Amino acid sequence: MNSGLEDVVAAETILSDVDGEAGRLIIRGHPLEALAGRWTFEQVVHLLFGGFFDDLPESERLAAMLGQARADAFDRAHPLLPLLADLPVYDAMRAALAPMPDGIALDDALRLVAAPAVLIPALLRQAAGEDPIASDPSRGHAEDVVRMLGRDTGGAALDAYLVTVSDHGLNASTFASRVVASTHAGLTSAVLAGLGALKGPLHGGAPGPVIEMLEAIAAEGDAHAWIDRALNHGDRLMGFGHRIYRIRDPRADALKAVLHTLDRVGDRLEFAEDVERIALVALRQRKQNRVIETNVEFYTALLLEAVGFPKESFTGVFAMGRVVGWIAHAREQALTGRLIRPKSIYIDEGRARAA
Repeated sequence: MNSGLEDVVAAETILSDVDGEAGRLIIRGHPLEALAGRWTFEQVVHLLFGGFFDDLPESERLAAMLGQARADAFDRAHPLLPLLADLPVYDAMRAALAPMPDGIALDDALRLVAAPAVLIPALLRQAAGEDPIASDPSRGHAEDVVRMLGRDTGGAALDAYLVTVSDHGLNASTFASRVVASTHAGLTSAVLAGLGALKGPLHGGAPGPVIEMLEAIAAEGDAHAWIDRALNHGDRLMGFGHRIYRIRDPRADALKAVLHTLDRVGDRLEFAEDVERIALVALRQRKQNRVIETNVEFYTALLLEAVGFPKESFTGVFAMGRVVGWIAHAREQALTGRLIRPKSIYIDEGRARAA
């Protein structure tokens, strides 16, 4: 038995490859660095959906369809918002997706890609006592999200982020989506499974605590002392270490490059880079038998903060990008895979106690 399915091959996929030893991520034949900041999110949606929907149009037409899906999503979501006001943002977004049709058509897929992009800004504005802003289908996906949030800059940075997190091999949420899709349930069911897995702090729930860590270090004024104390207590440094990557997470570098293009993050970014350097030295000294490098969460937190998202919404924004990967994997599993049904090893508790 391999606990956590470590090194167990559970699927063949044409969608993405995570090479942990080389620190490389390939998405549908393209290295991440060739996509992030160069391709739009809509183009990556087209890339990942290719071959899984018979009526998939060319890229520009698909972008227009996604824009219309956002407008339709806002019209459907607007009357529901007051009913979701008492829920945390992520839970409210998930609840709003649950009643959606559970189909497998392209329209169903685009509806699921559009919904988090509309719901997260609307729910955040509602929580702040502000009126939700309707989608503008003529705008790019990320640009429209930032506009619906009430900001006038940051669309390009968010676009690069959504591309960066769009797919990442057989991670926990993607595997959950594929398990559900293997039963031939619809895309909404598969996406809801992904959302459930993503919420956990060991997966998509981790970027928010990076901000809390940086704020605590800034308040103390001594990164060396704070990090040493945390490691002495056995605490995890948020934004460092990854289950797969044995060297630096390539997504961290992609997001760091984007941050350097933003004017408003100068001091914050310089401080974070100092913390990163100090943390990496401390980890190498204390964990000499393990490789612990910066992961995507570290610079995700800084980028989403700079764009204007509060830390309680970070996991929801992660889902905004990853939903396209879940859908592509769900279609691939349904079209090419089998029902996923692993074995378990039964342990007789009575015999174990007697022994």
